[in-house]
Amino acid sequence: MKVITMILLTIFLGKGCSQETKNDLANASIEYIANTRGFYQKITIQNHEVSISRSRNEQGKGETTKISDADWKELVTAFETIQLDSLSTYKDPTQKRFYDGAPMAKLKITYKEKEYESLNFDHGFPPVEIEKLVTKIVSFGKENNDD
Repeated sequence: MKVITMILLTIFLGKGCSQETKNDLANASIEYIANTRGFYQKITIQNHEVSISRSRNEQGKGETTKISDADWKELVTAFETIQLDSLSTYKDPTQKRFYDGAPMAKLKITYKEKEYESLNFDHGFPPVEIEKLVTKIVSFGKENNDD
């Protein structure tokens, strides 16, 4: 009887711990900024909403829209895979921003009152570890782009 109890207890505790290791996007705020001399884009995601600013001088959040359930699921899936403590160590695959070949970008995540920031990388060419998340975030800016 004790053996069965120990086995069941081990299974339940093991499952409980694995759930806690996943990042929860509902408790996070994501900010993506890409800019160069003639380009600026700030995309903020929080509470099923995306806010897009295209001006450095813009006051407030900018253009805000609700995120669809399908898009939210994609964001959650991509967010869960990121190792937040390692975000600042991810290497950029290209350096086009050094010669104005691409805008400079940065990802900042606030999760459970702690901030995590990536190193600068080229807009459109994020580090492999955050590529799915950044690609999805950038897609919101493209969908709402009136240009």
